[in-house]
Amino acid sequence: MDVGKHPMAAVTSFRLSRGDSNLEAFFRMKRNNLSVVNKVVQSSPAVKQPKLGFYSSLNQTHTYTVLLDWGSLPPYVVLRIFQYLPLMDRARASSVCRRWNEVFHIPDLWRKFEFELNKSATSYFNSTHPDLIQQIIKKHAAHLQYVSFKVDSSTESAEAACDILSQLVNCSIQTLGLISTAKPSFMNVSKSHFVSALTVVFVNSKSLSSIKIEDTPVDDPSLKILVANNSDTLRRLKMSSCPHVSSDGILCVADHCQGLRELALNYYMLSDELLLALSSETHVNLEHLRIDVVSENPGQIKFRSIKKQSWDVLIKHSPGVNVVMYFFLYEEELEMFFKEETPVTHLYFGRSISKAVLGRIGLNCPRLIELVVCANGLQALDNELICIAEHCKNLTALGLSECEVSCSAFIAFVRLCGRRLTQLSIMEEVLIPDDDYSLDDIHAEVSKYLGRVWFPDVMPLW
Repeated sequence: MDVGKHPMAAVTSFRLSRGDSNLEAFFRMKRNNLSVVNKVVQSSPAVKQPKLGFYSSLNQTHTYTVLLDWGSLPPYVVLRIFQYLPLMDRARASSVCRRWNEVFHIPDLWRKFEFELNKSATSYFNSTHPDLIQQIIKKHAAHLQYVSFKVDSSTESAEAACDILSQLVNCSIQTLGLISTAKPSFMNVSKSHFVSALTVVFVNSKSLSSIKIEDTPVDDPSLKILVANNSDTLRRLKMSSCPHVSSDGILCVADHCQGLRELALNYYMLSDELLLALSSETHVNLEHLRIDVVSENPGQIKFRSIKKQSWDVLIKHSPGVNVVMYFFLYEEELEMFFKEETPVTHLYFGRSISKAVLGRIGLNCPRLIELVVCANGLQALDNELICIAEHCKNLTALGLSECEVSCSAFIAFVRLCGRRLTQLSIMEEVLIPDDDYSLDDIHAEVSKYLGRVWFPDVMPLW
């Protein structure tokens, strides 16, 4: 069967569920009504029809008109309707008539597409049908502009994504995203296979503006190919957890892609040279710099320090840049950070952080906007929080979990920050009652200083 003429064959199985068949039944009913109305209109007038009142006749004429016009809606109206329909419903609707099938293949409907690739029977998302994938490659590859691949944890799904990428030779993709829903399955694909498939898109698109290739085996040579073909258009690059990319590789991107506005990378790729390249006179203002600081085995990774002068040059060039840092380090590995002023705006700590480091954040992070501490231990963070409130005048969001703060110190912190604290997420067990305030008192006091009703978060009991 030709999947171009019959797209239903590419996206449906042998049986339709009751819920999925509602739309098809609706279109079948409308089509049957059309044939009945046509027969009534075209039938011989020999049979005497009863006379109708003016309003009854008008209503019947209006009904006939609506039914007759249903199948001849203007293509732009059908296109607008199709844009709101999920792919499966769109394919079913395309089987109603030839005109709707033609609308189904209009390029505007294929600018954006997400390939869902799944090998697991327990996955929460459905896999894109192989016949539909081939139809897209055959008929709509040149129309694709915003493409993403969502794969499960299986290596087979990641390899299937690479196979599709390698066939997108006649494409003009502007955004590309590779998303692993569980463990990073692209890392299990052979490096040569992945790089070969990715460079097909890098070479043929020549208009890539946004790329998300985190947790993949992309390497320095493939980045050079990206730069050679897309340096004028690249605006966003997210490539954290790419172990085959060096600091020199990312520096090459910064040197040649002068329009780069957003960059996400691991800390080991960060260097003074990179910050200076992002701050050159010909480079646009950087808007977002995300840095993941990750270590699975303490002591095995040596983290280089970044000079204050390099940070200063970046902030002078891009004063509005958001510097976001995610830390997944052990306490002893954090000791080298924040000893000098650091222009970070958003800080997230996924593991325990010492009182000493948190105190240095208060003294050396004047641009801090958001702080999330997931764990600290049994030492109260009273002085450290108050120091942060006094020195971090831009702080608007705080999240605390698995640490301790006395109720009095927390109220003092909120009083210093005031209504600029637009987000305040504190687990109830973090707050320790003292001589001045109990847990029952803290709600009213904090609400008074915030100017809105506030309660601590509570862990639900299942």
